[in-house]
Amino acid sequence: MRASLSLHDLTLTWPDGTTVVDRVSADLGPGRHALVGANGSGKSTLLRLVAGDLSPTSGTVSTPGTLAYLPQDPLTGDERTVADVLGVSSVLAALRAVESGSTDIVHYETVGDDWDVEDRAGVVLGRLGLDRLTLDRTTDGLSGGELVMLSLGARLLGRPDVLLLDEPTNNLDGVARERLVEVVDGFRGLLLVASHDRQLLDHVDQVGEVRDGRVRWFSGTYDDYRAAVDAEQEAAERDVRDAEQDLRKQRRELAEAEVKLARRKRYGQKMSEQKREPKIVMGNRKRAAQESAARLRGQHQGDVSDARSRLEDAEGRLRDDREVRLDLPATEVPSSRVVLTMEGVRLAHVDTVVDLDVRGPERVAITGRNGSGKTTLLRTAVGLLAPVEGEVRLRVPARHLPQRLDLLDPSLSVVDNLRRAAPSMSETELRSALARLLFRARRADQPVGSLSGGERLRATLGCVLHAEPAPQLLLLDEPTNNLDLVSTAHLVEALAGYRGALLVVSHDDRFLDDLGLDRRFAIDHVDPPPPGAGTTG
Repeated sequence: MRASLSLHDLTLTWPDGTTVVDRVSADLGPGRHALVGANGSGKSTLLRLVAGDLSPTSGTVSTPGTLAYLPQDPLTGDERTVADVLGVSSVLAALRAVESGSTDIVHYETVGDDWDVEDRAGVVLGRLGLDRLTLDRTTDGLSGGELVMLSLGARLLGRPDVLLLDEPTNNLDGVARERLVEVVDGFRGLLLVASHDRQLLDHVDQVGEVRDGRVRWFSGTYDDYRAAVDAEQEAAERDVRDAEQDLRKQRRELAEAEVKLARRKRYGQKMSEQKREPKIVMGNRKRAAQESAARLRGQHQGDVSDARSRLEDAEGRLRDDREVRLDLPATEVPSSRVVLTMEGVRLAHVDTVVDLDVRGPERVAITGRNGSGKTTLLRTAVGLLAPVEGEVRLRVPARHLPQRLDLLDPSLSVVDNLRRAAPSMSETELRSALARLLFRARRADQPVGSLSGGERLRATLGCVLHAEPAPQLLLLDEPTNNLDLVSTAHLVEALAGYRGALLVVSHDDRFLDDLGLDRRFAIDHVDPPPPGAGTTG
């Protein structure tokens, strides 16, 4: 069966009247298709509509084949073993019963055609770098990246014709990302992925930009898409400049016409006062002058209006290139100050010993494989976890941004959350700080719970960086997860104004390069802990 996906006038409007998907139509065939767009543009919502997790307000979705969907948080928390995650526990139990001599028809019906499911599961796990996991192993102790790959394996095991992936590289280390790319390259059906990962987007055949509820498709990879958009922006900028010049010209000509009309009016009044012509002639002349003046004024006003419309149209085609600009002198750390010392620290849950010194405004990337203990290191550094042995000495105020970004109160507005973090700031200072983080005017009054991923990160980062006392050590755990490329650029811009020390866990090499790191601290990969151990980063 040829894999295909058809969307016809797909629309979703929330109960408050907000339309997030607006009459989207598309006919997609076999190949690799990507959805890109700003955080909150509707990429995940569109995938959920295609997957059937959401019902559209109007329009239809159709595919003749089988469909599998991997959301951003694929696990429900009810899974206990690898087999549970893969969805094969009942089949394995039936197989074991048959192997033990059972002739119960229920067991045969449960197995169906899946007599080789155990072998197929092993092949899929090996393909994803999880071949050391046994089917009866519990998922306790697996890292976030390992759980994502395991959940992907469950979808691949079902041999779908259409595969939907929502930000699949979140939490994946470099090796796991390479394996995911191999899966994408090798998928023979129709693959639709929402992602901001440049490495992954270099392996697609078509890019759909989600913007203002619509989807516009571009042939080729992300680089081809960006080249097309950049060319459009250059043309729009030229049109803006031409339209601005034309508007100035039309306004100047209107002003000159008004001067000319004023002179004619004064001349007419003078002739009328001197009564050099018969009254009827002067009346006719006055009416003709008024009609002529109205036509001339109307023509020039129309030209100005047309020029203004052309300018507005050209400006409407320009993208929003706003930048985040912060100046945070209170976060400055002298270059000689010892910020953090970890001596002989054995991390909880992983057999890893850390020796780490951070001095002054150093920017250090913590790198390593999924499950090696990166998140555990950050949590241990700020005292959220106790080390098994060794000593941690934190000598400056520190703030930790976890992966879940759950530091703010979702029921409060952005400005109210900042007010709680920085109680000594005046209302003007609060709103000025938020404006520099692109929360201008009414945007600062939005509830945090309504923000997109990129907006929530900016709000959280603003509250943390302006907190009292000001943090002189900032620890970030996978901060680019769920961020589009514009939001990632905003994060880099915000951190450019931070003057303290920085410890950041990330698998995004482009992001780390943009931060201007002083060094990278690698945690050696270790074998996973035995079943029943706690989770690690």
